[in-house]
Amino acid sequence: MKSDRPFSIQARLKSFVYAFEGVMFFIRFEAQATIHLIAIVVVLGAGYWFKISSMEWIAVVFAIGTVVAAEMLNTAIEKLTDMVSPEFSLKAKVVKDLAAGAVLMASFVAAVVGLIVFLPKLIE
Repeated sequence: MKSDRPFSIQARLKSFVYAFEGVMFFIRFEAQATIHLIAIVVVLGAGYWFKISSMEWIAVVFAIGTVVAAEMLNTAIEKLTDMVSPEFSLKAKVVKDLAAGAVLMASFVAAVVGLIVFLPKLIE
């Protein structure tokens, strides 16, 4: 579907500002963000300590980004669900559980990446 609005650099820059505001909201107001930030610092420190390869850095950074993005999407879905369905609803619960499950899956894959990258270095 084609937009009737012409391309605007200013509008594109505003969209980055809004996205940054979303990241800052997540960091400031969501408890999970603190947990993820602590884990990120630990993993990045371990990567530096063990001098992981470029390919290992790619895997680790991709895993971190995937988990954080999934957590932010989960947060957005939860807040939207709460807004449109403030009373308990089995359908709303399923939506929230699916979003939380996506975070769990991303976290599981990130943990496997971490084991593949760091376990051999810990064993040495």
